[in-house]
Amino acid sequence: MALALFDLDNTLLADDSDYLWGEFLVEQGLVDGEAYARENARFYEDYRQGRLDIHAFLRFSLRPLTEQPLERLLALRERFIEEKILPVIPGASRRLLARHAEAGDRRVIITATNAFVTRPIAEALGVDDLIVTEPEFVDGRFTGRCAGIPCFREGKVERLEAWLRETGERLEGSWFYSDSHNDLPLLERVDRPVAVDPDDRLREVAAARGWPVISLRE
Repeated sequence: MALALFDLDNTLLADDSDYLWGEFLVEQGLVDGEAYARENARFYEDYRQGRLDIHAFLRFSLRPLTEQPLERLLALRERFIEEKILPVIPGASRRLLARHAEAGDRRVIITATNAFVTRPIAEALGVDDLIVTEPEFVDGRFTGRCAGIPCFREGKVERLEAWLRETGERLEGSWFYSDSHNDLPLLERVDRPVAVDPDDRLREVAAARGWPVISLRE
């Protein structure tokens, strides 16, 4: 049995759940539509270009969670998963996850997108283990702050190492599937890095290092 680690956005999903959540909030009229959409797009482009300020982005993306009662947020999230997420889960992603389950591997989603958005997505994919950016939650409400280290770039490695200490799991024989050059710090730590529908920079690195390149798009 080995660890099989999976990035979520544009890897197991054929879209970005963080970006889609922002679009959903705009559609529901819960944020200043034009300004929020513009900032959401700017942060997404910063991410793609490898220049994202994760702390600035989290201040932006977590703020809407502070502006609604939890009951309303949960109802909105249920609609979001149904309308925006389930349609962008490729069958190939489910089959890849099933192959690792059949091999006895422990499947872990590791993503920078916050836990409020991603926990039900992991459940929909049948994955129990989730290493994720945690939004701070105090006295029944979100504070708009991040609890602990954001699970992004080198932070993904730090969060994984903490999880390994907690669980006693090891990286020997481990896999990591990702689409993004932002995940190079973790791709370089596992035994079996796999580029999934990679961005141009990751595709170049994968070719230079002989890493497998696969597609989960249908």
